[in-house]
Amino acid sequence: MKLLYLPLFILLYMVPANPVADAIDKIAELIRQGNTRELSKTFAATVDFTMQDEENVYSKAQTEQILDKFFLQNKPRSIKMLHRVNSNPNYLFGVLVLNTDKGAFRISYTLKQADGNFTLIELRIETEKVK
Repeated sequence: MKLLYLPLFILLYMVPANPVADAIDKIAELIRQGNTRELSKTFAATVDFTMQDEENVYSKAQTEQILDKFFLQNKPRSIKMLHRVNSNPNYLFGVLVLNTDKGAFRISYTLKQADGNFTLIELRIETEKVK
Protein backbone atom coordinates (compact mmCIF):
# COMPACT_ATOMS: atom_id res chain seq x y z
CA MET A 1 0.00 0.00 0.00
CA LYS A 2 2.86 2.38 0.84
CA LEU A 3 4.41 1.87 -2.58
CA LEU A 4 1.17 2.96 -4.19
CA TYR A 5 1.63 6.53 -2.89
CA LEU A 6 5.36 6.77 -3.58
CA PRO A 7 5.03 8.11 -7.17
CA LEU A 8 2.64 10.79 -5.93
CA PHE A 9 5.12 11.99 -3.32
CA ILE A 10 7.92 12.04 -5.87
CA LEU A 11 5.81 14.21 -8.19
CA LEU A 12 5.02 16.63 -5.37
CA TYR A 13 8.72 17.13 -4.67
CA MET A 14 9.37 17.88 -8.33
CA VAL A 15 6.87 20.77 -8.40
CA PRO A 16 8.55 24.16 -7.77
CA ALA A 17 8.14 25.13 -4.16
CA ASN A 18 7.76 28.88 -4.62
CA PRO A 19 6.25 30.14 -7.89
CA VAL A 20 5.98 33.76 -6.61
CA ALA A 21 9.78 34.01 -6.70
CA ASP A 22 9.44 33.91 -10.48
CA ALA A 23 8.06 37.47 -10.39
CA ILE A 24 11.24 38.65 -8.62
CA ASP A 25 13.40 36.87 -11.18
CA LYS A 26 11.32 38.17 -14.10
CA ILE A 27 11.86 41.78 -13.02
CA ALA A 28 15.58 41.14 -12.51
CA GLU A 29 15.91 39.64 -15.99
CA LEU A 30 14.08 42.58 -17.62
CA ILE A 31 16.41 44.99 -15.80
CA ARG A 32 19.43 42.99 -16.99
CA GLN A 33 18.16 43.30 -20.55
CA GLY A 34 17.34 46.99 -20.13
CA ASN A 35 13.90 46.18 -21.55
CA THR A 36 11.81 49.11 -20.34
CA ARG A 37 8.88 48.30 -22.61
CA GLU A 38 8.29 44.87 -21.04
CA LEU A 39 9.23 46.16 -17.59
CA SER A 40 6.59 48.90 -17.81
CA LYS A 41 3.92 46.22 -18.28
CA THR A 42 4.55 45.21 -14.67
CA PHE A 43 4.24 48.76 -13.28
CA ALA A 44 1.33 49.79 -11.09
CA ALA A 45 -0.63 52.89 -12.18
CA THR A 46 1.80 54.98 -10.09
CA VAL A 47 5.31 54.01 -9.06
CA ASP A 48 7.26 55.33 -6.09
CA PHE A 49 10.53 55.91 -7.98
CA THR A 50 13.87 57.00 -6.54
CA MET A 51 16.97 57.58 -8.63
CA GLN A 52 20.12 58.75 -6.87
CA ASP A 53 18.66 61.28 -4.40
CA GLU A 54 15.51 62.30 -6.27
CA GLU A 55 12.34 60.64 -5.02
CA ASN A 56 8.86 61.09 -6.45
CA VAL A 57 5.71 59.25 -7.42
CA TYR A 58 5.43 58.95 -11.19
CA SER A 59 2.85 57.58 -13.57
CA LYS A 60 3.52 54.40 -15.47
CA ALA A 61 4.52 56.32 -18.64
CA GLN A 62 6.77 58.77 -16.79
CA THR A 63 8.59 55.94 -15.03
CA GLU A 64 9.14 54.18 -18.34
CA GLN A 65 10.63 57.35 -19.88
CA ILE A 66 13.00 57.90 -16.94
CA LEU A 67 14.14 54.27 -17.02
CA ASP A 68 14.57 54.39 -20.79
CA LYS A 69 16.89 57.38 -20.41
CA PHE A 70 18.79 55.62 -17.60
CA PHE A 71 19.36 52.51 -19.72
CA LEU A 72 20.44 54.59 -22.72
CA GLN A 73 23.12 56.24 -20.58
CA ASN A 74 24.07 53.04 -18.72
CA LYS A 75 24.15 49.93 -20.88
CA PRO A 76 23.45 46.86 -18.67
CA ARG A 77 26.11 44.16 -18.62
CA SER A 78 25.14 41.82 -15.80
CA ILE A 79 23.16 41.53 -12.60
CA LYS A 80 23.69 39.83 -9.28
CA MET A 81 20.77 39.09 -6.99
CA LEU A 82 21.70 40.17 -3.47
CA HIS A 83 18.48 39.73 -1.55
CA ARG A 84 14.94 38.55 -2.03
CA VAL A 85 11.97 38.49 0.32
CA ASN A 86 9.05 36.31 -0.68
CA SER A 87 7.67 35.31 2.71
CA ASN A 88 4.59 37.55 2.40
CA PRO A 89 2.09 36.26 -0.19
CA ASN A 90 1.00 39.83 -1.09
CA TYR A 91 4.37 41.60 -1.29
CA LEU A 92 7.71 40.65 -2.84
CA PHE A 93 11.00 42.50 -2.53
CA GLY A 94 14.26 42.16 -4.44
CA VAL A 95 17.66 43.81 -4.31
CA LEU A 96 20.22 43.40 -7.05
CA VAL A 97 23.44 44.94 -8.29
CA LEU A 98 23.36 46.00 -11.93
CA ASN A 99 26.75 46.28 -13.59
CA THR A 100 26.76 48.71 -16.51
CA ASP A 101 29.37 50.16 -18.81
CA LYS A 102 29.55 53.22 -16.53
CA GLY A 103 29.58 51.54 -13.13
CA ALA A 104 27.53 49.50 -10.69
CA PHE A 105 24.08 50.38 -9.37
CA ARG A 106 22.06 48.91 -6.52
CA ILE A 107 18.45 48.43 -7.55
CA SER A 108 15.70 47.52 -5.12
CA TYR A 109 12.07 46.96 -6.00
CA THR A 110 8.81 46.05 -4.32
CA LEU A 111 6.00 44.12 -5.95
CA LYS A 112 2.42 44.00 -4.69
CA GLN A 113 -0.17 41.43 -5.61
CA ALA A 114 -3.22 42.94 -7.32
CA ASP A 115 -5.89 40.94 -9.15
CA GLY A 116 -3.77 37.79 -9.05
CA ASN A 117 -0.70 39.46 -10.63
CA PHE A 118 2.28 41.16 -9.07
CA THR A 119 2.75 44.82 -10.00
CA LEU A 120 5.82 46.90 -9.35
CA ILE A 121 4.97 49.67 -6.89
CA GLU A 122 8.42 50.88 -5.82
CA LEU A 123 11.77 51.13 -7.60
CA ARG A 124 15.03 52.55 -6.24
CA ILE A 125 18.25 53.02 -8.21
CA GLU A 126 21.36 54.05 -6.29
CA THR A 127 25.06 54.09 -7.06
CA GLU A 128 26.67 50.99 -5.60
CA LYS A 129 29.07 52.04 -2.87
CA VAL A 130 30.51 48.64 -1.87
CA LYS A 131 32.40 46.58 -4.42
